[in-house]
Amino acid sequence: MAGQLQGMMSSPLKKAYYAAILYAGIIGFSFLFVKLALAVSHPIDMLAHRFTLSFGLAALLVFLSNNRPQFKLKDLIKLLPLAIFYPSMFFAFQTYGLFYISSSEAGIIQATIPILTMVLAAYFLKEHSTLLQISCIVLSVSGVVYIFVMKGAQMEIGDFKGSLFILLSAVSSAAYNVMARTLSRKYRAMDITVMMMGIGFLVFNGMSVIRHVSEGTLSHYFDPLADPIFIVSIIYLGVMSSLVTSFLTNYALSHMEASQMGVFVNFSTLVTIAAGVIFLDEKLSYFYFVGAFLIIGGVVGTQALSYRKSRFSQGI
Repeated sequence: MAGQLQGMMSSPLKKAYYAAILYAGIIGFSFLFVKLALAVSHPIDMLAHRFTLSFGLAALLVFLSNNRPQFKLKDLIKLLPLAIFYPSMFFAFQTYGLFYISSSEAGIIQATIPILTMVLAAYFLKEHSTLLQISCIVLSVSGVVYIFVMKGAQMEIGDFKGSLFILLSAVSSAAYNVMARTLSRKYRAMDITVMMMGIGFLVFNGMSVIRHVSEGTLSHYFDPLADPIFIVSIIYLGVMSSLVTSFLTNYALSHMEASQMGVFVNFSTLVTIAAGVIFLDEKLSYFYFVGAFLIIGGVVGTQALSYRKSRFSQGI
């Protein structure tokens, strides 16, 4: 039994957990860099530059690789809905949401992704969680709700619009998690990532060009690139938060259930709050620590129960 347990701990599932944790950390800091980039750029222009860098780097990696993707038309059709939800809808809604509300508030709302993922996975993938797993997920999300209630922010029009955009971003992410769970078993993680970055490049650059042409400002397309902070933000968002996280997510979802992957988003909430407090001077009260305890407790509990479930399913 000990040998079997040790073998499982070195299995791809363990690597998938590491990928999911790294993904959560990167996403947590991405809210900070989006806020910095939005200070000098229109949301659509920021997304256009972000995915130009992402797709350019992805294309370079593919060119240098010996295992280049071989997509047929039927493959593109199957992967297109996935790319629409993520990155197109996910990042578009997230960026516009951060235009109206703080990064901490956005991180809190986006922590609803595990619940949304669990519901969609149960309906479409028949991934039914146990009562204890559901209880841990509820515990984790209750920490998020507690923080939001204790903060007691008065909702103005801008706050409502921003919150709605972030919620739609969360729905898009949950839909992506469920769809990628199936497709990631048929296609390599890097192949899916290249496809997603290419769609993001076409969609957001197309939207940016249309906006500039309609406003007669096409000559200002590259203006944000003159700002050093924008350059740093775009490098982080384009390389780490778009390209690297896409690969990490696709890899993790090829080895774990969609509902499990969704729970790691709550780790990114803690990172987002911490980054907002340290770098954007967003205030952190005592109730954030209480909420953080609930969030981490729920995440650890869910993963422990999932690991126990995997051990029993393998006859350990």
